[in-house]
Parts: sequence; structure tokens; C-alpha cells
Amino acid sequence: MKILVVNGGSSSLKYRLFAGDDIRVVATGLIEKIGEATSLAQLEINGTHGVEQIKQEVAVADHGRAIASMLTMLQANGVLEDVSLLGGIGHRVVHGGEAFHQPVFINEQVIAGIEALIPLAPLHNPVNLMGIKALVELAPAVPQVAVFDTAFHQSIPRHRYLYGLPGRLYEEYHVRRYGFHGTSHSYVSGQAAACLGRPVEELRLITLHLGNGASAAAIEAGRCVETSMGMTPLEGLIMGTRCGDIDPAIVFYLARQTGMTMDELDDLLNRQSGLKGICGHNDMRTITMLADRGDASAGLALDMFCHRLKKYIGSYLAILGKTDALVFTGGIGENSALVRQQSCQGLEALGIEVDPAKNTGRAEKGREIQTEQSRVKVLVIPTDEELAIALQTRQCISDGSKS
Repeated sequence: MKILVVNGGSSSLKYRLFAGDDIRVVATGLIEKIGEATSLAQLEINGTHGVEQIKQEVAVADHGRAIASMLTMLQANGVLEDVSLLGGIGHRVVHGGEAFHQPVFINEQVIAGIEALIPLAPLHNPVNLMGIKALVELAPAVPQVAVFDTAFHQSIPRHRYLYGLPGRLYEEYHVRRYGFHGTSHSYVSGQAAACLGRPVEELRLITLHLGNGASAAAIEAGRCVETSMGMTPLEGLIMGTRCGDIDPAIVFYLARQTGMTMDELDDLLNRQSGLKGICGHNDMRTITMLADRGDASAGLALDMFCHRLKKYIGSYLAILGKTDALVFTGGIGENSALVRQQSCQGLEALGIEVDPAKNTGRAEKGREIQTEQSRVKVLVIPTDEELAIALQTRQCISDGSKS
């Protein structure tokens, strides 16, 4: 069975084609700059003689046309004969609100539910829907599954997901913490259990998904009990361009003092802040290089990023009590030994101690980097959200066929 996974961003479309019982990767693709005069399309095909890379410029006005371009590339290069021959299609959907707690088969009711949640994710849910509608129209007989970023966090207790606001704002406008990156947090928690050789139901984990977007989660017995992102992905850790936690009154102050509009403030906090706002760069590789050369603003950005991360680690240790493992994942979490070392420095009294030699090593699979004295395991585990979506899609189809 071949499974296609579609992951639409605000101006991009990532996709991956899997095949076989072992869910091997057949092809991986990316279409960028959707909506601009010229879009860039890339396709990597895993053939018997190695990886073949194809790049081309295309005119893609929206995500619906991006889906058409994706299928054209797959078919033209002999990767997929016809979309109707797929065994399943998995769609990443950013916001599932309180309506969706697990992957679901896509039908008209589900589409309507995702549309109703657009106010909570105005940049992502509409483009997710474009991809869904295009593929439902092109392949109506193929089972299609929606996998939600927020679903994994629906196990968070009520007293932790509500804000200190009048209750009517939750009842009428659904203001609460939802959390994001759930597919990644769920996937790496399962991988951590495999790495430790223990059932996930026995473990208490802190997972750190660190990339341009970053979030932390506390996981107990395979269920999320706390997470750093909130009603939107803006809350929590300092990120590439997002500010993370700030005093809410700063927004009122800036509106009064500068005359900035709500849209301008939204752009400031989501796209001009975080690491980019502090030092002018949002790529941790560049920031680390500049900090190593003595750049003061880059050093400050690195210190602030790791300090905020350490605060969340400490708070989640308190929430979980006995913690079995701390897990780093995502582009920064997997590749920055400096961030791992600096964010764990000083936590020895709480049972976390990183071995410098193990920390600087590299491996394709999950590995432990703690000292022998560390009471808490410290793991580095590569995430794979597309694979996680493919596995959940296959499971949903399998469960559906049995019912």
C-alpha cells in the first residue's frame, strides 16, 4: 500500500510518499513560495541506484494548484501512476480545537469542523483545507485521514488548559490552551520508550521540539499533561521569530505609545520577534557561529533562548515529579550540542547531567547523552512528523476496515 502525506504551511507544501509494510520513503517533495510570481518545486526520489533530485520553477497561485503540481511531478517521474491507486492520504491539520482528539476519516462533517476552526488558525487551517478539498475531488475513493497538531494535547487537565480569564471567554469564544507540535511530541515519546526499552505507559517524559517553532511538553504514561504553546503557537519558548511568553500588557503599552494597529502588533510578535528580534537572525546555526565570534547580540539571543528553555524544564520536572527522560528533538534539538548543554547546565541537583563527549557525538537514531551519575536520562531523538502521520493514517484505515 502507498500512502501520501501532505503537510501544508502558510506558503509551502511538503509531501512524502511511503510504500510497503515497512513504510519506506519512496519520494519526498517541497513546493515553496506559493502565491508568488514564481514558486520553487523540489522532488527527491529514492531509487534503486540512489537518490534522484529534481528541481524546477512553477507557477502556483494557491495550495489547490500546488496539489496539482505535486501530482504532476510524481506522475511525470514515474513515482505514482495515478492518485486513485493510493492506499491512503494523510493530511496534517494544524488546529483541531476541542472537536478532534484523534485522527479521523475526512468527510463533509470533518471538513465543516475544520472550517469552523479557521479563526483559531487563520494562516494554516485554510491552506490545509485547500489541500484536503483538492485531493478529495481528485481521489474520492481513496481513504483520506486528517491528523491534527493539537490532538495529542487534548489529554491536558482542565485546570491546566484554562487561562485566568472570565469563564465566559472559554464558553463563548473557546479561549484556552490547545498546544501544537503534537504529532512530533507523540512520535518522539514513543521513540524514547523504544530507546529505553520500556513501555511508554511506564514513563514520565519531558519532550522538547526545538526548531524555528519551539515547544515543550510534559508526558505521563503516554499522555500529554502540560505543554508550552497556548491558544496559538505564540506562547511559550522563545522561537525563531515568535516572542514566546511576555507580559500581555506590553501589547496595550505599544498600541498606546506607538499607534501600532492590531495587525502590526500581530506581525511584530509572530514574525519580527524571538531570535530574529534579539539579534537579527532566526537560524540557530548562524547565531551560534556569530556568538562564537564574540557577537554580543547573538550571544544574548543564545542565552535568552536557553534560559527560557531551562525554566520550562524546571517547571515540568516539578509537575511530573519523578522524571525518566528529557528528550531533545527538532532541527535545533537534534543538531545543537551547545543548546543542549547550556539549557541543562545547573540542573545537576535536579538529576539532569549531560556528558560533554556524548553530547557532541552524532547518530542517525536516538541516543543517550547523560552522564552515568544523571538520575534523568537525556536523549536526542530525530523527529519525523510525516512518518508519524503515515503511521496514524495507516492505523486509522486499518481500524476502519475492521469496524
